[in-house]
Parts: sequence; structure tokens; C-alpha cells
Amino acid sequence: MKVFDWKRREADESAINDLDNFEFTLDNVRPAPGARKRKSRKGRGIAAGQGATCGFGMRGQKARSGRPTRPGFEGGQTPLYRRLPKFVGKPLGPGHKRTIYNPIKLDDLNGVAAGSTCNFESLLADSAVTKSKLSIHKIVMGREEFTAKDITVQAHAFTKSAREAIEAAGGKCELLKPTTGEVLAEA
Repeated sequence: MKVFDWKRREADESAINDLDNFEFTLDNVRPAPGARKRKSRKGRGIAAGQGATCGFGMRGQKARSGRPTRPGFEGGQTPLYRRLPKFVGKPLGPGHKRTIYNPIKLDDLNGVAAGSTCNFESLLADSAVTKSKLSIHKIVMGREEFTAKDITVQAHAFTKSAREAIEAAGGKCELLKPTTGEVLAEA
């Protein structure tokens, strides 16, 4: 192995390379050779490689201090953000709202007892799901097979495939009102 760090080139590292008997602790951990590169110091003479103009070339607007032009500026040509049409009625723009759900996978419902009713609170109490910052929940398909039978699932939304899987296993889907959390209807 070639050691790039000239200070460590002559160092005896046979103890570190003996992995069976060597224990790494905070006082002997060090980066791999060549992993840490020194920053280039500009304007320190032509021998250093970045002397004199420091990579900014021979004068011009981009060689001056301060940002040369604003972001999106194309030298006076009509910039891209003005050449393209406005996207009217964009569903995520101002004045529009998108409902963001907390997804609950069908895999999380596999531990629910048959004939019982489950919602986010009951799953959280059983540690089947982790806590969420979002207050409205949507049942989605998971990666594993859905095995729970004859359960009533309460959520604010269901994907089509999740609803079919629950009903195929003899269960029921109950929609909840997003504001109050009461059951709207059985579907």
C-alpha cells in the first residue's frame, strides 16, 4: 500500500494492520492515507499552481469581487424562466392545497386480532407503527402479504388496492372525518 501522507510514510503501522489484536479507540483512530487533502492556498506565487489570478483568468466581469450576475441571468437574452409560459392552476402553487397523509402499510395490520377494530391510535399503542406529525392517515399496500382476517379498519383514506385486500380478507373499511375523526360511512 502506498502511503500518500508524507508525515506517516515512515511510520510503523504493523500494530494497526494486525486487526485481531488491535483495538481502535478514540485516541488512535485516524483517517485512511490519502483521504484528507489539504486545501489549496490561492494567490501564493506561480509555483503553487494557483498564484496571481487565482483561477479567475485575465480580468473581465467574472474576475471582479461580488457575484457577477444574478441567478438565471443569460447576458440580456430573455432567460428561460421568462421564455416558458406560466403554469396556470398548478395544483401545488399559491392558493392550492394538497392533502398530505401519513401512510400506514397493510403489513402493520397483520398483528391485529380477528374481529377487532383498528385505527392509528390502537396501532400506536401496540407499537405496530411509530408516531407521526400528520394527523390524517391513509392505508396503503405494503411489501409483505396481508394476513389479518375479519378486521374493521378506520382511516381517513384508503388506496384502491388496500381496500380490496382488506375486503377480500373479510374485513371492513370505515372512513373517518379529517377534522373530528368520527366515522363517516362504511364503504
